[in-house]
Amino acid sequence: MSFILVFGLLVAGIVLLMVGAEVLVRGAADITSSLGISPLVVGLTIVSYGTSSPEMAVAVQSSLAGQADLALGNVIGSNIFNILVILGISSLAIPLIVAQQLIRLDVPIMIGVSILTFFFGLDRTIHRSDGIILLIGGVIYTTFLIYKGAKESSNSNPNDDESKISPLSFSRFIKDIIFILLGVGCLVLGSQWLVDSATEIARKIGVSDLIIGLTIVATGTSLPELATSAVAALKGERDIAVGNVIGSNIFNILTVLAICAIASPTGVPVSDAALHFDLPVMIAIEVACLPIFFTENIIRRWEGFLFLSYYVAYTTYLVLYSTGHHGLPIFGSIMSFFVIPITILTLMILMLNSYRKKQNKTLNKTET
Repeated sequence: MSFILVFGLLVAGIVLLMVGAEVLVRGAADITSSLGISPLVVGLTIVSYGTSSPEMAVAVQSSLAGQADLALGNVIGSNIFNILVILGISSLAIPLIVAQQLIRLDVPIMIGVSILTFFFGLDRTIHRSDGIILLIGGVIYTTFLIYKGAKESSNSNPNDDESKISPLSFSRFIKDIIFILLGVGCLVLGSQWLVDSATEIARKIGVSDLIIGLTIVATGTSLPELATSAVAALKGERDIAVGNVIGSNIFNILTVLAICAIASPTGVPVSDAALHFDLPVMIAIEVACLPIFFTENIIRRWEGFLFLSYYVAYTTYLVLYSTGHHGLPIFGSIMSFFVIPITILTLMILMLNSYRKKQNKTLNKTET
């Protein structure tokens, strides 16, 4: 394949990602305004499930090909990328407001199913029975969100805010659905073109397959979430931006990983590296979301930069570890004894200050 053709695919992939994200967000936002459903619920369901379709395709294909171990790596890598990179970039574009539902319900569910996956993997395999349990949990969670959305729609009063809720016609509903499907299709095709062309260019300039696998391919299936959340943030649909990330992470475990475990005759194998490093890192990152989200319910730009910095550190560690670089012990020591403790201390102080502010506001309201 000529360099011009490869570069053309790269540009076309980027364009498709942007167009797909724009169309998907527009269709999803239109449905929320028409049905009176909160953008958060739409972000947690329609948008997150749609943008996670590349993970589903890659995971199922690898399971059927007898490479079920790739499914777990795809899920873990995508979940880490979703939080550290997507929320990081989106909050750099505009500070993200975090809904109370995420803090009280969805983030704890995300952490809970991740811990459950860790326990399922203690015997080094996520069995078919484990996959069935996870899939049942996914059905229950999705059903709850649909019920919540239907309840919000039935309780919404068009007279409360006529500028935001407009009557829904059948033709308009069909148009919104077509927009959503078209957006998902563009995202999937665009991400595939971008990954394939970027991989080809990297090989042509002499980058090793290892680095390509740790960077381009690992993040390729998360590009739809990145494009969608970034566009949603820039368009002011912050609930869709944040809900897309949290919903995708939950979907990846409860549906993608579950179906792979069910489809694979021997289940999904869990390597020692995944059990002792990657899964704990994913859980730790998800737990770290709580204090960041809790601080006045806003992800600020500096916190987004912190997310991105940790993804750079995580990728750097993977490269150093995989190549056996002599700088790995020094890098590990700096992260373990300096960077991580300072980050934890800073988040604890911020969370304490935020809690005190909320307590003072409650006290002032009581006194008045």
